Amino acid sequence: MKTIYPKPIKAGDTIGVIAPASTPLMKNIEKSKHLYEKMGITIVTSPHLTDGYGYLSAVDSHRIKALEDMFANQDIAGVFCACGGYGTPRIVDQIDYQLIAKHPKVFWGYSDITCLHTAIHQETGLVTFHGPMMSSDLTGEIDSVTEQGLSQIVKPTPLMLTEQTEPISILQSGRVSGPFVGGNLTLLSSLVGSQYQLNAKGAILFIEEIEEEPYRIDRMLNQLKLAGILDDASGFVIGNFNNCSPKKRHRSLTLDEVLDHYLNQDGKPCMKGFSIGHCMPVYSVPYGAQATLDTDKKMVSIEPGVKE
Repeated sequence: MKTIYPKPIKAGDTIGVIAPASTPLMKNIEKSKHLYEKMGITIVTSPHLTDGYGYLSAVDSHRIKALEDMFANQDIAGVFCACGGYGTPRIVDQIDYQLIAKHPKVFWGYSDITCLHTAIHQETGLVTFHGPMMSSDLTGEIDSVTEQGLSQIVKPTPLMLTEQTEPISILQSGRVSGPFVGGNLTLLSSLVGSQYQLNAKGAILFIEEIEEEPYRIDRMLNQLKLAGILDDASGFVIGNFNNCSPKKRHRSLTLDEVLDHYLNQDGKPCMKGFSIGHCMPVYSVPYGAQATLDTDKKMVSIEPGVKE
């Protein structure tokens, strides 16, 4: 499928904020609006954003309509998710992807939003953005790396992910290029066996996670392995695994032992320690854009996610 790049968001444009998973806090959205307003961008929120339906922000039909309406609305230049939590797997098979393909624009989020990144990119070819969100991540003081990542929506910006934020470790040496795909490990494993299962053929696969014990990470990586996803990938980028230490298990493999078992294989280039995921500072990355993993330089370079 042909890759589609959204146009940059310019001063005077409007971003539409949706909640396709759990319920965001409006006070947090109000706190973080200034990060976009100083770029000259206006923020509007969708209806039913904070209705609350159990652990969901609203009933499925309202969350689907909010997503589709924001893409269809010609006055909206970008569709940004307010937070993650849980909810996108419930609606992934009910979204009008042809509508999204007809109205390509910047789409932003991470965590539970991984499900939508994968489905949207594979169903439409649209490059989307994996990055921090207004309700869950951007309410406090923001470091320069994180803020620079937010600004890549306003002009085509090549990215260089390096040891700028934390040390990088090499599991397997080499250099490889391919589309940059992946996201939250829990969501990637939840798509296995569906028509939205991650297609990692020839891709650089990045993964991140939060508050999952090593045995659960083992189970999820094994699921990707059995589905052929790890075999298909050309290289691996291991992001932040926030608070993923043993808790319940009296005896446990370490996180590093689990990652090494599944990803240090077949001579495929692999590095770990990148600030992608539930962390600060955090890199925002264009999902589906072409990237190069180079262990000699301890760097991942990614082409711009927007094009004029």
